Parts: sequence; structure tokens; C-alpha cells
Amino acid sequence: MREVTGILSRIASGDALASAELLPLVYEELRRLAARELRDEPAGLTLQPTALVHEAWLRLVDQPEEAQWNHRGHFYSAAAIAMRRILVESARRRHSLKRGGGRDRVSLESIEPAMIGRHPELLDLDEALTRLADIRPDLAQLVTLRYFAGLTLEQAAISLGIALRTAERNWTYARTWLRQALSEPDQ
Repeated sequence: MREVTGILSRIASGDALASAELLPLVYEELRRLAARELRDEPAGLTLQPTALVHEAWLRLVDQPEEAQWNHRGHFYSAAAIAMRRILVESARRRHSLKRGGGRDRVSLESIEPAMIGRHPELLDLDEALTRLADIRPDLAQLVTLRYFAGLTLEQAAISLGIALRTAERNWTYARTWLRQALSEPDQ
């Protein structure tokens, strides 16, 4: 783990070769994360865990903020966000109106962390998270770490640099806010 943090520090200092050293160290964890994200996807989905990891990796190394990864948790958070964006883009392509799109509403209580998988619900959750991020970015980041990275509250608190009790309060507030946002009719 310290090796990952050391490589992230080298990336932040501008070491161009450090990214190539990072992938072998984090690949299995990223693949596990991707497999969990895709576990509940419909059969015949063209996006597989390996492809999701590779697409997310390309986005991670091409972004200008890569030098801002200051620890392992921050890197995995960025990876989870990249995977979320890829899955949402894929869902939008498949569910566009010309392809017979349409969405079903879902209760937030029926979705377990890291178990998002049915695209209409993913799109609704993504829209709600985007609205939440506009008003409370810290809450949206906590939800992203819990749902898309599969972190426990304790792990998310450490990653965000906040107290566990604060994470618990924020988690309760974020779930309530999202539950309300997901139950509102389309605007």
C-alpha cells in the first residue's frame, strides 16, 4: 500500500514513468471493483470488467488532475468515479429514446452499496448525485465512495479525511436527500 502512495507522489512530481509502474499494483483491485459494478448488469452486455478497467485507466492517466492524487484512497475514489461515468455513458447510449429508452424509479433503500447495476436506476441515481454535488459536493463524494467504490463508512471517512461520526451523519443526510430526489417526479 505504501508503494502505491509512493508512486502517486512520484506522479504528482511529474514522473512520467510512474504511471506505468502503478497499473500492475492496482490492476487486480480495479478489476475486482469493475466486476462488482458489472455483476448485476443485463446478460449480453458488451462491457466486461477488463474493458471497464482499461477504459477507466485511460481516463485516469489522461486527466490533468492526476497529479492531485495524494493517497491510495483518493486514487480509488477517482477510479470509481471514472467507472461510474463510463457505466452512465453506456447506459445513456443503450437507453436513448431512439432505442426505446425510458426509466423506472427505484427506492434508494432497495439498492445496496456497490450493487448498482440496472441502467435505468443508475441514470436516475447519477442525475440525483449530480444535483447533490452542486449543493453538497462532500455528500456526493461520500455516496460515490460507498456505492461505486464499495467502501465501508469507516473506509470512506478515512479516504475523505473526516471523523467516522461525521461520515455517519453525512451518510444519513445523503441517503435521505437522495431518497427524496429519486421519489420526485421528472422535472
